[in-house]
Parts: sequence; structure tokens; C-alpha cells
Amino acid sequence: MRDTALLQLALGLTPPWTVSRSDFDPEARRLDIEIDFAPGSRFACPTCGAADCPAYDTERMTWRHLNFFQHQAYLNARVPRVRCDRCGVKTATVPWARPDSGFTLLFEALVMTMVSAMPVKAVARIVGEHDTRLWRVVHHYVDQARARTDASSVTRLAIDETAARRGHDYVTLFVDIDRARVVFATEGKDADTIAAFADDLTAHGGEPDAISEVCIDMSPAFIKGIAENLPNAAITFDKFHAVKIVNDAVEQVRRAEQKTQSLLRGTRYIWLRNPQTLSDRQRVTLGGLPTRHLKTARAYQIRLAFQELYDQPSVQTGASYLKK
Repeated sequence: MRDTALLQLALGLTPPWTVSRSDFDPEARRLDIEIDFAPGSRFACPTCGAADCPAYDTERMTWRHLNFFQHQAYLNARVPRVRCDRCGVKTATVPWARPDSGFTLLFEALVMTMVSAMPVKAVARIVGEHDTRLWRVVHHYVDQARARTDASSVTRLAIDETAARRGHDYVTLFVDIDRARVVFATEGKDADTIAAFADDLTAHGGEPDAISEVCIDMSPAFIKGIAENLPNAAITFDKFHAVKIVNDAVEQVRRAEQKTQSLLRGTRYIWLRNPQTLSDRQRVTLGGLPTRHLKTARAYQIRLAFQELYDQPSVQTGASYLKK
């Protein structure tokens, strides 16, 4: 089998497209595959879909393809502009790439798979492309997916911010609790992020008044934003931040008490862990402390009792537990 026939099969090309030749440069570590079409070939109009349009002229284009082993591969082709009786002269579409992209569909699929697991800059370094070119690919498919988003069934949300990079650049994420999917993300962590979400929800078929539950940290900005933009939402403070406040309180008690109780020095992580997760050494240390007489030990027991609230099987039993 000739190399052009093998490449034709590998690329999945069908008439009128054929592989005319390939050029391999081992020094440049590059494979160029030339694609062409026979004179007189007809194409579909990319605008209206009308078939059997003749070629008007051609433009040479190049697309980055998946690597050939460790070598970069490129597809090169004369792309025809077709003459359509209805639409005029239009550039024909090719089956291996989307319009206005310098990459093949398979290369873009690889990039989108990789960026779901690592930063775009890291992917760019691996594939040998500038990250701005890859960002164009990411934005295209994200915008395409966002345009199809149906938010009409969103009623329960989890909202949290995360650092976009080192420093104080934050991104706020909005997650549909019932479907475990991110439905919106925006820069910042203030009340305006809630307003931006409400506008986006409306644009995608959702209704801000239909949001019945929201889980957040104890951010005053989020509380304000929810009150102003999601008026029917009941707020639940998430477990992580609630437990963190109690843990911080235990640590404050320990720090204050160790000034008069030197035996508490070096015991910080004992009070921040649950009994079942203590190491053997930590259990021995805890067993040797006069816990009945330590304010830290009492604060520790309050922390454990608070955590048990989250083990209650229902709202009713939880309410009864709090009254004990």
C-alpha cells in the first residue's frame, strides 16, 4: 500500500478529497500531508447547504494535526471558494477542521481533553503551541456548550469562590446541586457575582425567583447578593466553613490556656483531629493529659458534639439534637 493510500485511510478522507503526497523532514521533526481534490469537483454551499456548487477559486491553508509519533504533523490543502446561485461566493468547509481554525478537529479534541485536567499553559507547553492559540479553541467550545445550556430546572445552588491564581484574583463558581454541574463562573467574590449569575440564569431559561436553596460560606457579600437577587432562596452555611469556625475557636482556647498550662504545648493537632483519626502517639499524649481540668478539653468536646449535628438523619432529629 502506498503511503498516500495509508494516510488517506488514517485521515478518513472521502471523495473529492485525496492525499496527494506527504513530506517528512527529520531535522525539522515535521510531517506535512498534502490534500487535494480533482479538477471539476463539486462542493456543498457552507451557508445554505446547496449541493453541487462549482469551485470559484482556491486558497492554500494549513492545519496542525495530531503528532506523528514525536513529530509534529500538518495538513495542507487548497480550499475552494464555491459559487452558490443563492449565497454567492463562499469558502467551502473541510471535513477535518472547523472554519477559521488552524487546528484539525482531532487536535482540538486532544486539547479539550487535556485542558479539562490541567492548566492551558501546561497543555501548550506539552503540545508545542502558544497558549493564546489554545485559549481560542477553549473559548470556542465553551461558548458553544454555554449556548446550549438549559438552566430552567435549576432550583438549588452551591456557591463558593476560589483563587484563580496566586494572590487575590478570585473566581466564584455556581453549582447545580441536583445535577452536580457548574452552571456559571465569574470573576470576583462580591455581591455583584450573584447579580451576574441571576442575569445569566435568566438568559438560559432559568428563573431567579425559582431558586429555593443556596449553600454558601458565611460571606456577608454573598448573603447580601442572595437577598437582592435570589429573594426566595433559603441559605445554608456549608459544613466546611462552619466546622472551621469551631476548630478556630478550639485553637484560640488552647493558645490562651497553654500560657498557664505548659503541658498543652505541642498538642495543637490532637485537638484538631477526631478521636478515631489520632495516631497511637497522639492517643497516648491525650490519655496523659488532665482533661477534666482543661478548658481546651471542654472546647474539644463541644467541637465533637457540634460535628455530630451533621450525622443526624433528618431535619427533625437535628432540631431535637440542638435543643439538648
